Amino acid sequence: MLKESTLVVLSGGQDSITCLGLAIKTYEKVYAISFNYGQTHSIELECAAKVCKKHNIEHTIIDISFLSKMVTSGLTSDLDVNTPHPRLTNLPASFVPSRNALFLTIAHGLAQELEISNIITGVCQTDYSGYPDCRRTFINALELALDLGYQSEITIETPLMYLTKAETFALANKVGFLETVLNDSHTCYNGDHTTLNGWGYGCGECAACKLRKAGWEEYTSEDTKKQGAPDA
Repeated sequence: MLKESTLVVLSGGQDSITCLGLAIKTYEKVYAISFNYGQTHSIELECAAKVCKKHNIEHTIIDISFLSKMVTSGLTSDLDVNTPHPRLTNLPASFVPSRNALFLTIAHGLAQELEISNIITGVCQTDYSGYPDCRRTFINALELALDLGYQSEITIETPLMYLTKAETFALANKVGFLETVLNDSHTCYNGDHTTLNGWGYGCGECAACKLRKAGWEEYTSEDTKKQGAPDA
C-alpha cells in the first residue's frame, strides 16, 4: 500500500533523481523542490524540471542565488573544484557552505504548507567528498531543530545515506528509473551535458564524474549484479 505524500529535494543529479524514482514507487503524491543557488552547472535544474514534467510531479524551483555571493565554492565560481577549499582546507573546493541547511530549511517550510510529514533528500555519507552536511548526524540535528522551532513532526528521510554509488545505480534499476538516471540526470561539476558516457552525461574528469563512473563500473560488474539492489 502506498504512503500518502512526500517532498523530494531534487537537484537533478544521480542521487536525487534516484530518490524521486523511489518516491514515485512509494508515495501516492510526490512533490519536488529544486534550488537555483548560483551553481555554474545550472543545467541540473533543467534536468530536474524535465523529469518532473515527464512524470507529472508538481515542481517548485526556488531562487536562492544570493548564496553564491555569500559563500566560497568552486560550484558557484571559477575556482577549481579539484583543489582544496580555500577556507575549509580539509574539504574540496566543491563544498558549498550552508547549502544543505538552507535547502532543507526551505523544504521544511514548504512541507508545513503542504501539510505533509516527510521530506526525502539524496545526501550520502558513503560515496561523498567528506561534506559534513551530508552525514546522518547533521540531518538528525537539523530535523530536531526544525521540528522544535516550528512545532511540527516532519521526518527527513535519507534513503541513500549508507549506499555506495554502485548500490544507488542498483536501486535506480530496482524502481525502474535507471534509464532516467543515465539519460536525464546531471552530476558533472563542469556542466558538460553534451558528452554521453555509459554512466551518463559528463566530462569524465571532475570529482563528481569520476565517482559516478567508478560506481557504474562496479554496478555493471558481475558480482554487483548478482547481489541485486539494496533495500532503501
